[in-house]
Amino acid sequence: MSKTSPPPVMFDDVGRWFQSFLQPTVLIELGSLALCVLLAWLLVSGLRRALGRGDEPSILFGRKILDGALFPAILLGLGYLAQALLAQWITLAIFKVAIPVLMALMVIRIGVKVLQVAFPRATWLHPIERTISWLAWGCMVLWVTGLLPLVLQDLEDIRWKVGSSVLSVRTILEGILTSGAVLILTLWLSSSIEARLLHSATGSDLSVRKALSNVARAVFVFLGLIFALSTVGIDLSALSVLGGAVGVGIGFGLQKLAANYVSGFVILAERSVRIGDNVRIDNFEGRVTDITTRYTVIRSGAGRESIVPNEMLITQRVENFSLADPRVWHSTIVSVAYDSDVDLVMNLLKEAALVSDRVLRDPMPSVALSAFGADGLEFTVGFWIADPENGLLALRSQINLAILRALREHSIDIPYPQRVVQFAGTVPAAMSATSVVASAA
Repeated sequence: MSKTSPPPVMFDDVGRWFQSFLQPTVLIELGSLALCVLLAWLLVSGLRRALGRGDEPSILFGRKILDGALFPAILLGLGYLAQALLAQWITLAIFKVAIPVLMALMVIRIGVKVLQVAFPRATWLHPIERTISWLAWGCMVLWVTGLLPLVLQDLEDIRWKVGSSVLSVRTILEGILTSGAVLILTLWLSSSIEARLLHSATGSDLSVRKALSNVARAVFVFLGLIFALSTVGIDLSALSVLGGAVGVGIGFGLQKLAANYVSGFVILAERSVRIGDNVRIDNFEGRVTDITTRYTVIRSGAGRESIVPNEMLITQRVENFSLADPRVWHSTIVSVAYDSDVDLVMNLLKEAALVSDRVLRDPMPSVALSAFGADGLEFTVGFWIADPENGLLALRSQINLAILRALREHSIDIPYPQRVVQFAGTVPAAMSATSVVASAA
């Protein structure tokens, strides 16, 4: 009767691997790994200078050489090459850990950098980055210790039947990881296309390129998800029912959301509202800073930002101050006494309006006697500016101060409001020869 062989001890190979660290060949591996790090650093720094990146942040190069995704990728390739060469002469120990570590580092850098570029203002980005890091380092530990095949086999044994398909925990996890990898790749491609399209684009070109980048991102993400589902083994024909349900939901429950998305593409295509335009909608005035597929961001001169659904820009009245001409007209009103020299006052007001460099010389500021007020002559000083996004309060204050100084230098009075009070009935003798005048500041 034959004896059954005992089950293999899981950590036998790990024990022998730890013993290999005591061999003198470890120094050769450390030297080779250091040489790979130096070569990777030189290659990345050379490419950075050749492409003229400088300190510009990017997915491949990051803000620094060691911060991008290109450095661990090149180092991993050099590590594989060094491992293949050294394995012919010595027993490896260091590289059995270095390769999984570099693999995990490359996955973390690519995933984190792509998400930072694709969603720069997202609040949920930090926990996603930590999740990617924990998953990568956890898989690295399982790989080094030799537990990864055993864990995958245990996950494969947990199965259940859904219709005609048999699913397992391993299949679901592989599908999630594959979908995440494909999604990161599509976001990387769409971010690269967006960066090239929006580079040095201004005015109407900026809106058109923004629309193209949004379309490219949506198409890439859709194709990536379809590819990920097909690689996992999910029958895409089963999604036809889901697609019909989504269509009905868009037609009824999501009609506002769909209207905003369609309106966003219409706005970007027809360029009636562009990034950089100064607009007023729903009594909110400001500069358009961003146009997404669902909403438009308008920033006022006071720093407040309004998120306006794109449907409002299509269905409501919008005042675009810079649609055909970026120049905007503003004015300030000044009152002087009735006995003032009108010609002198008009010349002084026109000169005072030119005190600021922001006021355009073509067309020149204009001064008009706009009204005969109850207390004095009212003049309207009109002027044109080309940068309303820089605010108006400081400019108007500068012009008003110049007007006040000019009028005081020429002894021209700015009248106080005056009111005459008359008493009905008998007037007292002490007040019969005089009238009572009340002055208000």
